[in-house]
Amino acid sequence: MSGFLAPSGPQRALIVASFVSRVGNGLFNTAAVLYFTLVVHLPAAQVGAGLTIAGLVGLLAGIPAGNLADRYGPRTVWLTAVVLQAVTMAAFVLIDSWITFTLIATLDRLAATAGGAAGGALVARAGGERPAAFRAKLRTFVNLGVVLGTLGAAFAVSVDTRAAYTVLILANAASFAGAALIGLAGVPDYRPLPRPAEHRRWAVLSDRPFVSFVALYGAMGLQYQTVSLLLPIWLSAHTDAPHWTVAAVYAANSGVCVLLQSRIGSRVETPRQGGRAFRLAGLLFLVSCPLMALTADVPFWVAPVLALLAVTVHSVGEVWESSGGYALAFGLAPDHAQGQYQGLFGIGFNAGQALAPAVLTTAVLGLGHAGWLLLGVFFAALGAAGPPVAAWAERTRPTTLDTAAPHDRPDETPALDPA
Repeated sequence: MSGFLAPSGPQRALIVASFVSRVGNGLFNTAAVLYFTLVVHLPAAQVGAGLTIAGLVGLLAGIPAGNLADRYGPRTVWLTAVVLQAVTMAAFVLIDSWITFTLIATLDRLAATAGGAAGGALVARAGGERPAAFRAKLRTFVNLGVVLGTLGAAFAVSVDTRAAYTVLILANAASFAGAALIGLAGVPDYRPLPRPAEHRRWAVLSDRPFVSFVALYGAMGLQYQTVSLLLPIWLSAHTDAPHWTVAAVYAANSGVCVLLQSRIGSRVETPRQGGRAFRLAGLLFLVSCPLMALTADVPFWVAPVLALLAVTVHSVGEVWESSGGYALAFGLAPDHAQGQYQGLFGIGFNAGQALAPAVLTTAVLGLGHAGWLLLGVFFAALGAAGPPVAAWAERTRPTTLDTAAPHDRPDETPALDPA
């Protein structure tokens, strides 16, 4: 394990902090809806409405938090956001009404969005010359942490008592507190980079190629809930597959991502490579979506095998898609404005995730097999747009950097190569 982790220093601290917090996320996310509905006794519709409001309001924090990270340093903003999430998570044990639930959930989403923007800027600084490769390695441990947390949550769900759910919630809060302590001890307080005279606080919004890429990435992000939401519903309602197939699908998706994310991510580091990765991902989704649809047309004993094959193909596409996204998100952002650029990047992704349930369940389930085929064609079209968008963006980047890159500054803690 130690050989696979980055060398000691900022990268290792960020990996361990992210892993710890995502174990907590896995504990909480698995049982959150059950806690809100069965223990707090909130109607499912109210829970859904509260989470939707929280998710939409949370988007507002992305660019402002990124600007703060660029101006005052990413670690300060990231640590503040992580500590706030520890507080909001612990506060979930106190909710007794829909109003308090929605308020706390909204504060949590604001903190999560701010932490994502500042964390992206922090990854850019710690990643040195290869931030996309480092982000891919980081995602490997994030996925592993969520898997372990999910397995741990199974015990509380089986016990099904308020005390058991409370332990999960407080453990998640503790994971954020632990992540903050690890970050405070192991991540340097990177100084803000000098900004050119023409820098504007909302400059990212006038960067049309980058905004186009963010829209592309947000739309392609529907593929995540194709596996986590759409396929389980399809398997349960339209196939004769045994119920354990859904669990096997989740396991296969996580396993492929853990095994391949770092390996593939290390090969996709420039915007041009990112565009090509997007195209390949779209083609893989074009194959996986019809395969998922065919699970309704085969005997019950074939359906699990076909579902696992489809998810394996889809998961390889997911790894290429995320690797391409990281290469473009980091490669197109100016060093001095990584915070606001990563903030917009996170907004695009989260907006896509917020729309995904309505789009997927309405369009795809409503049309059946034709819906699955159209979904695959949609992903392939988005992927085909990757190379031209990347080329357009590269043509509009400055030919020379106005400021030195973080790893070129001798007065800062040097970034470590993640290889």
